[in-house]
Amino acid sequence: MQEIKKYVEENKQRFLDELFELLRFPSVSADPKYKGDVLKTADFVAQKLKDAGADKVELCETAGYPIVYGEKIIDEQLPTVLIYGHYDVQPADPLELWKTPPFEPTVRDGKIYARGACDDKGQFYMHVKAFELMMKTNTLSCNVKFMIEGEEEVGSANLGTFVNANVERLKADVVLISDTSMISMENPSIETGLRGLAYMEVEVIGPNRDLHSGVYGGAVANPATVLCKMIASLHDENNHIAIPGFYDKVLELTAEEKKALNSAPFDLNEYKEDLDIRSEWGEKGYSTLERTGTRPTLEVNGIWSGYTGEGAKTVLPSKANAKISMRLVPNQSSEEISAIFTRHFESIAPDYVKVKVTTHHGGEPVVTPTDSVAYRAAEKAIVDSFGKAPIPTRGGGSIPIVALFESALGIKSVLFGFGLDSDALHSPNEKYDIFNYYKGIETLPLFHKYFAELSK
Repeated sequence: MQEIKKYVEENKQRFLDELFELLRFPSVSADPKYKGDVLKTADFVAQKLKDAGADKVELCETAGYPIVYGEKIIDEQLPTVLIYGHYDVQPADPLELWKTPPFEPTVRDGKIYARGACDDKGQFYMHVKAFELMMKTNTLSCNVKFMIEGEEEVGSANLGTFVNANVERLKADVVLISDTSMISMENPSIETGLRGLAYMEVEVIGPNRDLHSGVYGGAVANPATVLCKMIASLHDENNHIAIPGFYDKVLELTAEEKKALNSAPFDLNEYKEDLDIRSEWGEKGYSTLERTGTRPTLEVNGIWSGYTGEGAKTVLPSKANAKISMRLVPNQSSEEISAIFTRHFESIAPDYVKVKVTTHHGGEPVVTPTDSVAYRAAEKAIVDSFGKAPIPTRGGGSIPIVALFESALGIKSVLFGFGLDSDALHSPNEKYDIFNYYKGIETLPLFHKYFAELSK
């Protein structure tokens, strides 16, 4: 541990400078206007892997953005760790809510503010620097492979094709992912499950053109009003999702699982204060920790219709649209839920409008074992680094690649994140604590050490 800390201390400014350079690339995969920047980011990542000591570094072309691959095989008889991350980021909108420019990283109160600071540039880059540390100090104890993609924020549409076509190249004993969070640095934790995702877009269509709201209002249905009523009907008075068949395959937690989950440190007052809300909201009969980690959800991610510009325009819009995501739990299938949602939404449409439902992308829920060699290695690494054992938790987010790794490569993942839920992922003023960044670089080499030892 002292050797690790010494190397980090000697190189901490360079580690920070390199991360800032990475964060300055506006690698927004969802917006074609940033294509050149996304490609430059891939080049940067590939070069940094080479600089750190990786072999066979290449940009693997896909139908979308390239996957950065690199490896270091020190002994075929040793176990292999496959490190996954993504270099693309969410759009920074709305820009006016950022206190400082989203692609000019700024430090305030020991935190790095920038788009991608935590999700996932700051986190995957910890692995690059931890790998460099092990190479420079001659302490790399197992084989390492990197697969850093550029389309995670748009559903990883091409990753499955790449993985299935490169099963032998990606052969490993475990996947190590830092794209999740901890409870806090005082209460370290490891996520042992992720929810799945079904992402939809709906359109309600009324008259064949926008209409004058005075001439036609009251005689022609307003698609925006109809859409709002349809969306409101998707939850009942207890905030359960009111779609027939939605819960049919949901597994309830056992009493023991509920007790373990709710034993994690959680202060509801601090939670409300952080979010500036007067009260929490959610499915009746479940705690906040249960709602965010083990229960399915349905959320409106965006809604638009009619005139939204400056001033007034008295218009009855011809269309109204919304984007809706559903988080899924074990036993639910994104394909099945997408089909159930589509049938239901079409069935509740009144006859004075038409509706169109589009499925964008999905991912499957996963639960990772806590008795595996890899989990125990992560646990021991945290004990050494933090001085206390980690708390197993369930993550509310989705990483579709985890289920794909299980089905295509036959290996489990360890979700070894160092972010915090309060890091404003996907929101303005996303941040990542500098302390967490360095702590990750210190802790990850210990995982490799213990994984090699426990695999013998």
